Amino acid sequence: MNESRRNMLSLTAAGLIHVAADPDTVVGDEAPSMDLLIRQAAQRGHTDIGWLNSFHSFSFGEYYDQRHMGFRSLRVINDDRIAAGRGFPTHPHRDMEIISYVLEGSLQHKDSTGHGAIITPDDIQMMSAGTGITHSEYNPSPTDANHFLQIWIEPGLKGVRPRYSDNKVTLDQKQNQWKKIAGPDGSNASVSIHQDASIFATNLLAGQSADYVVQRGRHAWLQVARGEVMVNGTKLVSGDAVATSRATALHIVATQDSDALLFDLA
Repeated sequence: MNESRRNMLSLTAAGLIHVAADPDTVVGDEAPSMDLLIRQAAQRGHTDIGWLNSFHSFSFGEYYDQRHMGFRSLRVINDDRIAAGRGFPTHPHRDMEIISYVLEGSLQHKDSTGHGAIITPDDIQMMSAGTGITHSEYNPSPTDANHFLQIWIEPGLKGVRPRYSDNKVTLDQKQNQWKKIAGPDGSNASVSIHQDASIFATNLLAGQSADYVVQRGRHAWLQVARGEVMVNGTKLVSGDAVATSRATALHIVATQDSDALLFDLA
């Protein structure tokens, strides 16, 4: 590694690479924030088994990287595309908060608690695995592919009773603004989770912006689900993410129509 590249990288305690002022990611004269950690889409793990094409922001399945085991309680972000009429057969989970966020198509859920639903981009779905649960996820369409983010958050309490919930989150509720789609009980989120963590979603039209202030003692992970945005002067494309463990203001500007998720974590 050359000296200039070595000076740009430093390994953090959270297991992320701190990328400082890479000129290829900076547009215009705005100085990039030195408080942000960048996780580039091209560096994620990848699984392709035909019916499933998945990219892993953190170690998952056969993809293992000790530098990328999660961020605070955020353990999994899988960017999944499921072929028409295919899906995950019944399988078990335990002690994990599992959130499904559909970007395109639909996703059918069935679990051992007796719950079942078909969710679309106008829905948010949460399953607390707790003491143990089995479930399946399928793309019910015979013709159209499905694209969704599978998110796992480690719970603050283990051994809880399994539960399932889903709720409507329409485009109007998140367009050009943050909408809290998941959060602790009593936090006025669309669905509740057993963790001091909140997930916000936005759909930004090109040229629009959204701001978020990370409070002292909190940690934030911003995932670009699709599109292209500028975050504090740094360009991010679909699948890229930034994170910070410092009190800071995030200024997000869409250079294309974009979807993004922000995780506010203890």
